[in-house]
Amino acid sequence: MSWWKKVSKFFGMITVRNRDAKGRYVADDPSTPDEDEAYTKVYKTPKGAFKKKKTAIKPGNYRKKTKE
Repeated sequence: MSWWKKVSKFFGMITVRNRDAKGRYVADDPSTPDEDEAYTKVYKTPKGAFKKKKTAIKPGNYRKKTKE
């Protein structure tokens, strides 16, 4: 792994493939040799940032089964 990739990974940047509005991969445009349209750098969210907290089930708070 190169030095710059290690630094960018430390700060949370990762390289991912670009996608269009329909979710398909975007190809690299050969008319622009200096830019790579197929890949984008994005900031990665910390693991567990969007996890829901588990609530403990208290005795008596369970759902009783009913016969229909």
